[in-house]
Amino acid sequence: MILPSPMSVGRRAAAAAILVIGLTAAPASASTASQTGADPSAFVSDDEMPAFYTPPEQIPGERGAIIRSEPMTYYGDALHVSELPGTATRMMYTSRDRGGSPLAVTGTVIVPDEPWTGDGERPVIGYAVGTQGLADRCAPSYAGAYGIEYEVVLMRNLLDQGYALAITDYEGLGTPGPHTYMNREVEGKAVIDSVHAARNLPGSTLAADGPVAFVGYSQGGGGAASAAELSRTYAPELDVKGTFAGAVPADLEALVANIDGGFNSMFTGYTVAGMADGYGIDTDPILNDAGEQYLDDVRDSCTLDLPKYGFRPFTSLTTDGESAAELFRQQPFADVVAEQRIGERRPEAPVLVYHSALDEIVPYETGRTLARDWCDLGARVTFKTDLTPGHFPAYVAASPTVNAFLDDVFAGKTTSSSCWRL
Repeated sequence: MILPSPMSVGRRAAAAAILVIGLTAAPASASTASQTGADPSAFVSDDEMPAFYTPPEQIPGERGAIIRSEPMTYYGDALHVSELPGTATRMMYTSRDRGGSPLAVTGTVIVPDEPWTGDGERPVIGYAVGTQGLADRCAPSYAGAYGIEYEVVLMRNLLDQGYALAITDYEGLGTPGPHTYMNREVEGKAVIDSVHAARNLPGSTLAADGPVAFVGYSQGGGGAASAAELSRTYAPELDVKGTFAGAVPADLEALVANIDGGFNSMFTGYTVAGMADGYGIDTDPILNDAGEQYLDDVRDSCTLDLPKYGFRPFTSLTTDGESAAELFRQQPFADVVAEQRIGERRPEAPVLVYHSALDEIVPYETGRTLARDWCDLGARVTFKTDLTPGHFPAYVAASPTVNAFLDDVFAGKTTSSSCWRL
């Protein structure tokens, strides 16, 4: 999903127009900068991340343990006219890497200031963000302090419903090391453990046994879907009521085949880099000099660099002229890509799979196949086809669907099943 990132003012504004955000980016105020320990120029000069994002040598072993936290202001726009409605806290917490070792991950918790008026305890949403980029400065807990995290659209909607948000930065965004983009298992665990961390914050008012849901779109749809699949065994103690998973990139080969060489082809570079970095694949024998440079460049980019890195067919970057989809069908990528497939594990709680039939990035059939796969495993699945033209516009249009689904699952209502027609 196309999300704002730290960029020059002119490029931010141009990309915002592309994304139909309607915001004009502006430098962060001195007060905001002081919260992150960074000068606003960090967004335009690739300065090092604030000390907050450097993990200690010893990481607590308990999942969701708070390593450190600090208050922050999460702005709803780049001009800092509005803030997200609630108390925001930047946090570093313990999750697990692919091998099961403790991993420091950063993120944000936002709790509405208004008392919860629904039944029972205030629900916590494990919110999985869409594609931010691969550079540390793309981390949403960092960009949110500057008002250039555009997923505030859905974040604000959920906060207005009274839900608390636990928003992960995923592995390697903000913190040292690569962002393991589209790595199913570590993304799902980071989402799940962000919920534990939200409850473990000093002074937290969130109940330890309250209801939980996972919400995400695009890469975030993958993160939420993975959390739904993993929670039954990885976190059976959570009272998961349901999952909203929009435009899920459940099949990475289909994803890169769809976007390779077009305007959105930077995401092909992200996906190849994510597989290589997550599994230690040496790309030297596979990529030519231009390909190695391209991956190095996109590793230091955020998604507002999309126009700069688009229209690069992967066939021009490989030593044998292979496309990314062809690489993903061969070793050493084939087994790694297969491991990322979502839809092979049954979610315990109801799921809503949401996809626009006019999505130009994640193929519609990928979402439909995911819903069918989960149905075949015995999950309760609602499949919602949207007709909004385009990947990002469909995300904006999703709010009423998200609200209705969460209202039902938190009220204990039986959600509709689409399995009979898939």
